[in-house]
Amino acid sequence: MFESFGFENLTAPQAAVYFALLIGVAFGALAQITRFCFRRAVMGEDRRQAAGVWFAALAVAALGTQAAIFAGLISFDAHRFMAADLPYAAILLGGLAFGIGMVLTRGCVSRLTVLSASGNLRAALVIVVFAVVAHATLKGVLAPLRTTLGAVTLPLENAALPGNGLIWALIIATIGAGLAYRARLSWRLLVPSLLLGALVPLAWVGTGFILYDDFDPVAMESLSFTSPAAETLFWTLASTSIPAGFGTGLLGGVLLGALGAALLRGQFQWASFESPAQTGRYMAGAALMGVGGVLAGGCTVGAGLSGIPTLSIAALLAIASVALGGYLAAKWLNEGAFARGAASTTPQQQPAQ
Repeated sequence: MFESFGFENLTAPQAAVYFALLIGVAFGALAQITRFCFRRAVMGEDRRQAAGVWFAALAVAALGTQAAIFAGLISFDAHRFMAADLPYAAILLGGLAFGIGMVLTRGCVSRLTVLSASGNLRAALVIVVFAVVAHATLKGVLAPLRTTLGAVTLPLENAALPGNGLIWALIIATIGAGLAYRARLSWRLLVPSLLLGALVPLAWVGTGFILYDDFDPVAMESLSFTSPAAETLFWTLASTSIPAGFGTGLLGGVLLGALGAALLRGQFQWASFESPAQTGRYMAGAALMGVGGVLAGGCTVGAGLSGIPTLSIAALLAIASVALGGYLAAKWLNEGAFARGAASTTPQQQPAQ
């Protein structure tokens, strides 16, 4: 469709960067307002409210994505989420590692990216380490681990949940509506949560339909943080050799949007580490999330908020593994001691969770 717009000096890949930047700005602002975070939804002290926010967004994402598929605007037949051979070992181990990591760092990657733009230096350092380890797992010294585990697969007759996609979307939406109602979300939280969820199908349709170009194709993408973090790191170090992509625009937009929202809301505040032990815990968590995000095929946003609406079995297995890893870490890795180590460095207005 993109070629019908008649742009002379703008290619589809270039347009994808600007489009991702806008999507990222919106996500960053909305996530800052709602404190959107999967870790909080699973084991946070305010998990009822956090789950209401997260699943309200998921409800809109699922309905919008499946409606776009039904309308024939996009298709996931050739997408990596729909691979016929399920790399279950990589997904399970990666999800568990990511879940443990998000407990150690007291936040999923999307939340920590938002906090980075709000002055939280702990979160900023975690994102840098996360990006380095993710890139090493994709293309560096840890790539053999990824390929070895990825070779352990289970053949599937259907890579997605069987049955009518719209019915599944309605089921997900009903669950999301129920959790949002149970959490008694105010309109100030509910409306931004719904808008945040709408960004997922908007990005799928934008990259898979509006920016589709036979002569200069772009990958169909939506909200995610693992691949974009690695891509942004590589682009930052070698921007004269490689062009920016969708992921770079998305991550940059999230930082800008979150920064703007934090400044406007008076919630920008510097925060840092208090002890070497605390720093080591966060760095260990960042490394686990970097490896785990790649092995699982995405983070809580890439495999969760964007992946679940595709009804991909791989995405569902990934987010379930992340939740299990987080739950076990919170229960057995003495998160109470971790929380005490982080509490004194957590700003009241912008908690690192």
